[in-house]
Amino acid sequence: QVQVVESGGGLVQAGGSLTLSCTASGSGLRGHSYNMAWFRQPPGKEREGVSCISWSGGSTYYADSLKGRFTISRDNAKNTVYLQMNGLKLEDTAMYYCAAARGSFCSRKVLADMEHTFDAWGQGTLVTVSA
Repeated sequence: QVQVVESGGGLVQAGGSLTLSCTASGSGLRGHSYNMAWFRQPPGKEREGVSCISWSGGSTYYADSLKGRFTISRDNAKNTVYLQMNGLKLEDTAMYYCAAARGSFCSRKVLADMEHTFDAWGQGTLVTVSA
């Protein structure tokens, strides 16, 4: 069993920055490599993949629209993955979810697959960007 818990959401002005955290726990972590990913769902819109990172951190993928503004990283000693968000825009307002799935590299396909095939999915943390 693996669980993930997100934190760090909040209200931020457009142009500002915010860092989300996702901490994984559970006996299922032992002896397995896990990809970690972030998804988001804006109000009234469909969920979309944001980014993923491999267990080693050597493989990352970002949605094209977010490259250059968002950075994903992880600290395996803390079982935690981070999403640093800079230059936030009104359209970044969304519920942000963290997910974990066994794997060793990230790609567009891996991120897309993780939305439906995962070992853990968090409750989400709300990010609201104001004008």
